[in-house]
Amino acid sequence: MDLEPYRGIGVFGPAYAAMLANDTHAPGSVDRVLQERMVLLCPPTADLLYSRFTPTRATWTAGSRPALDRAAARAARRCRSTAEVVLAVARFCRDLSARAPADLDAMRFGGTAEQIIARGSDWCTDVARAACVLYQVAGLPSRLVYLADTARAYCGHAIVEVFHDGRWGAADASTAVVYRDASGRPATTWQLMHDAALVAANAPPGPHYSMPEQFRAAAVANYFAADRARYDYTVSRLNAYCRSILEQAEQSWPGGLRWLHGEDEG
Repeated sequence: MDLEPYRGIGVFGPAYAAMLANDTHAPGSVDRVLQERMVLLCPPTADLLYSRFTPTRATWTAGSRPALDRAAARAARRCRSTAEVVLAVARFCRDLSARAPADLDAMRFGGTAEQIIARGSDWCTDVARAACVLYQVAGLPSRLVYLADTARAYCGHAIVEVFHDGRWGAADASTAVVYRDASGRPATTWQLMHDAALVAANAPPGPHYSMPEQFRAAAVANYFAADRARYDYTVSRLNAYCRSILEQAEQSWPGGLRWLHGEDEG
């Protein structure tokens, strides 16, 4: 199957394409490249994305990146099952937000997984990539999933899917939500896109992204920790485009949530 028609930053429509083109990560860096390679999860692609697209065996050489070995071991200590490891890594990555600076000028984005873990982050794409790596270090195949509420401005999010208990399951490392269906089995992003009640059933208390609308659209990207040498890990600062959005968010969007820069005007 030719995936090219379903690939790239335009898969969520022109407004989101404009938003992603102005991502605060450095041009050409790993996070930009992964978004350019993401594949829309939709009826023509779903079977392939859940069969041959991502290997279901993790390949990791212990000792190749000792800081990641230590972080994964710290996250998964006391875990007695795969299910516990999946939740423990999600919680470890969620807690990276405790070290993230609140000052916009102090924020940093991108870099290696080691750098993200060391400095902390509450930026969902950085947190999701760190989680994706730590799952692989822990022996669990994983990949990145980008979500978009295409009916609203700036409502994108990044999570992961982890292969455990015989199937892919969505996990949000920003909120430590590990999605499961009514029987307790891992719930795929594809399931969540088609079952609003299942999304709501997994929602945590307090602020979160676990809303059915956030699953209006999704795209999948492979990222393998062993491929570190293939990518640019430049660390960036907050750019003017994203600063304008965050400043509006800090003011609770006076005038209502809307596209600020004509992204929806084509």
